[in-house]
Order: sequence, then C-alpha cells, then structure tokens
Amino acid sequence: MTVKLGVIADDFTGATDIAGFMVQNGWRVVQLLNEPNENTVVPQDVDAIVISLKSRSCSADEACQASMNACHWLKQQAQCQQIFFKYCSTFDSTEKGNIGPVTDALMKYLKTDLTLVCPALPVNGRTVVHGHLFVNGQLLNESGMQHHPVTPMTDANLLRVMEKQSRGKAGLIKLADVQQGCDAITLQLTSLALQGVSYAVIDALTMDDLLPIAKAVQNMPLLTGGSGLGAALANVDSQSPWGKDAGHGNKPAAVGRKTVILSGSCSVMTNVQVQSYQQIAPAKALDVGECLDNPHYAQSLAKWVQEQQVTSLAPLLYATQPPELLKQIQQKYGASQSSLAVENVFGEVVKLLQAQGYNTFIIAGGETSGKVVQSLGTEQLSIGAPIAPGVPWVQDLASGNWLALKSGNFGQENFFQFAQEMFNE
Repeated sequence: MTVKLGVIADDFTGATDIAGFMVQNGWRVVQLLNEPNENTVVPQDVDAIVISLKSRSCSADEACQASMNACHWLKQQAQCQQIFFKYCSTFDSTEKGNIGPVTDALMKYLKTDLTLVCPALPVNGRTVVHGHLFVNGQLLNESGMQHHPVTPMTDANLLRVMEKQSRGKAGLIKLADVQQGCDAITLQLTSLALQGVSYAVIDALTMDDLLPIAKAVQNMPLLTGGSGLGAALANVDSQSPWGKDAGHGNKPAAVGRKTVILSGSCSVMTNVQVQSYQQIAPAKALDVGECLDNPHYAQSLAKWVQEQQVTSLAPLLYATQPPELLKQIQQKYGASQSSLAVENVFGEVVKLLQAQGYNTFIIAGGETSGKVVQSLGTEQLSIGAPIAPGVPWVQDLASGNWLALKSGNFGQENFFQFAQEMFNE
C-alpha cells in the first residue's frame, strides 16, 4: 500500500492534532514519536505517517536538520507521495523561525519552488482572511498569543511573518478565489509561481473552504500548514462525510485507570481550563524556584499525586500561569531556564508515577507533551477517539499507556473533566 502523506510535525501535540483529524476523515494513520533512522520499521497498511519532532522552539539549525532527516526517511524509506510540514494553527514561531527556515530547507530537498502556507483551522476558531490570521475573531497579535512565553506572536500578517524568517517571497490567494473552487485556486497557484513567489499564503474562513484547497494541491511536493488542511486531504481522498464527528477510535477503559494531569501551557484557554478544574479536583502549582534548585522536588510532587485519593477525578499538577505572573517568573528566573526546569521536573514526575502503576496521562502544552512522551519512552502511538477537535486519545501500544496531548488553546473549558468522563465503563 502506498503511503499518501508523510507529515513532519514541529511538536507532539501538533502531531496528534493532525493525526486525529485525518483518522476522523477516513485515513489510517500511525504516529512516530522519535526522529526515524535506518532501523525504524516502516508502518504498513497506512495512508499517512506522522513524525513528531520537538523542533518548534529549538535553534533553527537544529529544527532544519531534524526536519530534513524526517523528510529523507519519509521519502526514501516510507516512499511517501507527498510531504506535509505541520505547525500550529496559531503559526507559533519567532521572527527568526522556525517555520520559515524549515520550509526553505524542505523546499530545497524536495526541489520545489512553491509551497502552500495554510494554518487555518476554522473549527477551532483559526481563520485566515486577507492573509491575516485570526483566533476566534481576534487578530493573532491581539488574541493572547502576543504573551506566549516561547513564541510570542506580534504580527497577524502571515506574508510579513513568513518573509521575515525565510529567504523567499510570499504571495496571497484571496478568499474570493478560494470560494470559486479548485480551478480558481490552481490558476492562482500558477500565477504566483510565475511571479517568483515561494510561499502561497491562502485564506480560509470556514472548514468548507479547505476542501477545494485540498483538491487543488494534491500534486504539490510540499504543503505546510495546520491540521485543517490535513483533515481535508484525508476527506477528499477517502470521500468520508465532511464536518460530521464520526467518533472513530478507541478510548481508555475505566477499570484499572490511574490518571494524572500535567499542565505546562500558559495559553489563555489552558488558564481557563486549569481554573475550572481547580474548583472540583486536587490541584497543585509547581514552584519554579524548587524546579531549579531542589533535586528532590519531582519525588515530592509524585508523592503528592499518589496521596490524592479523596475524589474520583485525577489530581492536577500545573505550571500554567496568567501573563502577568508568567512575566514576573521569567524576569526572576529567566524564560528559557524556567521553562526547561519545569519540563525536566514534569519528565521526572511521570517516570516516577509510571513506576507506581500510573497508566493515563492528560497533558496540556506542546513542550510539556514532548517531554512527557520522551520520558515515558513512547515510540509509536495509535490514534483513538477524539476528546475535542484536534485532541484525540492516543495509546502507546508497547506499554498500554493512554495519553491525551492537548495543544495549549485547544479544548473546551471542562476539557480535563470531560476527558475522564469518556473512559469506557
């Protein structure tokens, strides 16, 4: 069976995001959790392979090298027909990268002069109009993303952002052309190519707008964007019902569950979710100073988790903070130092809890999710039932662990509670 799409995702939650959407739209998908090499077994009987990298906030050189290695494996070993560079629907990056540099590196490897830039995910409120990215109707730089601790987004104009961090020229395919359908989009792609444009930023206001886009770009060697386009590509190919929550996939059994929630994201929605969950379940905030200076801190946190038996709901450990407190923490301890220390403590905590029989991990935040799955030794995930758009249950088939890897701003207010309510009785 030919693998139709090879996906290179720049973080772990983004990888499960697109994998879940493709499964819901009729494709068979496997997610790999480590950078593949010549010894990595190629999954069989799948439509798409998703490789989860941790390349969003590392140096541009590291991100490019990891992405190139993944691309080489997908093309040479897995024989994927098309490559998709998947990043967040809020275009998380800095003025120097990493979206632009990675896109340039992949374009050079694949010998293509034009690629698509399509982060829109309207079902989760991410839309692109006149080349500007909106989050729930607010410009990206006014949506709370301007306060992101690692990749603050201060410009909603994707053409400007792309050109600042890459070598080529960006052009726009307007919403009016998109809504005329596949042929009009193809015509605009041809026109942009003739103008020497490298990055075709494309508008999309509704999920329906993504279908003609998917049809128009089926033969492009490289696509870049969010999970909405991945869903549309799968849907166009499989001819599954569009826009219906099919609810495909397995979910954890209630019997034998030992669950913990770890929240590292400081996004607007995760702050709301943490505040909501604190009202009904045990919750403990991490102390960044302890993360940095106390070598036994992870043990004390794991012990606290195990002591929380007073409610049927899982205990929550969180480093989630509102923007003003986050800024104070970063000023006191340093942004990168504090983030790394928190991630390392979360990694140690899950290893300790797994040794005590914990088998279900609900994680908020891409960086946190990456650290957790690496610490658990997870290498490959099967995609289960959706908890929220872009957040499926996933299972490590080797260990049997279940995980929910939630991108910061995804999910409803009661996400942490709802995920547990989904357990099979």
